[in-house]
Amino acid sequence: MSKSALVIIDVQNAMFDEGVYNGEQLLEELQMLIVTARESSVPIFYVQHNEAPGESLENGSVGWEIRQEITPKGQDVVIQKTTPDAFYRTNFLDELMRYEVEHLLVTGIQTEVCVDTTMRSAFNHGYKVSLVSDAHSTFDNEILTADKIIAHHNQTLRFFGKVIKRNECTF
Repeated sequence: MSKSALVIIDVQNAMFDEGVYNGEQLLEELQMLIVTARESSVPIFYVQHNEAPGESLENGSVGWEIRQEITPKGQDVVIQKTTPDAFYRTNFLDELMRYEVEHLLVTGIQTEVCVDTTMRSAFNHGYKVSLVSDAHSTFDNEILTADKIIAHHNQTLRFFGKVIKRNECTF
């Protein structure tokens, strides 16, 4: 079995201030995944988005902080990024190689932006990828509701990896 890692993208305070869809359910799913990952000694990678001064995800601001319900601990790795792709201009690839990770279980916010981009990039870097279908979320936009965006991406991202529910995750 390949060595897996749990990847939690942009689950930061500002996302909840802005009304992320089913935020409490997302946190519950992530908490369960984190417990299982820690019990199985699976590395957890938190990806944290950084925006310019004055923006909601400004580095060091309250909005930028990772939600306290899923705070990184001990050996957890926090990756800082400034674009939707967790691999671009970050140390993510180096950290994955250091931990000898071959398979990423992708979760987090924002489905159609950072989750999608990072999943496709992981695929392009040669990783096995699984999207945890009930552990990512987004916001309504002018065209689609958040639940439709999530459903669309759960279907579309099957071309780049497996799409599984949280209770189907094996570490």
